Amino acid sequence: MDGTAVTHADLDLIQRIIPHRYPFLLIDKVRDIVLNDSCVGIKCITLNEPQFQGHFPGMPIFPGVMIIEAMAQTSGVLVGLSMDLVDRNAKVFFMGVDGVKFRRKVVPGDVLELHVKALRGGGRVWKFEGRAMVEGELACEATFMAMFDVAKA
Repeated sequence: MDGTAVTHADLDLIQRIIPHRYPFLLIDKVRDIVLNDSCVGIKCITLNEPQFQGHFPGMPIFPGVMIIEAMAQTSGVLVGLSMDLVDRNAKVFFMGVDGVKFRRKVVPGDVLELHVKALRGGGRVWKFEGRAMVEGELACEATFMAMFDVAKA
């Protein structure tokens, strides 16, 4: 990057930070980035996503585990920007998830806001708290840990 504080990430920048790709890239953009601290990922839920073929026919509900994954991907962007990992082929690995609670269904047409806050970080292992919101209503909350691994040049 050019040294300026980044406050948002579009799809192109996201893909330069985390390795996820369709159909498993679960965030469309990231905003309100405060390096080493917090950010908000955005996921627009649409009916044409592949998981809705089986979850559930006639009653499409975005899977809870995918909400948690979207929170983790959002945190991956935060860490990637905070640690200057853009274009460094970094990998992100889940290490643990605690205190998960689902509060409402997430369905096609919803815009999922993924609020993540770093509780501990700065090295390879980071801990976050995450809240997934839809129109100001809590859909999911969790704390989670991830390890970041940067490929050697």
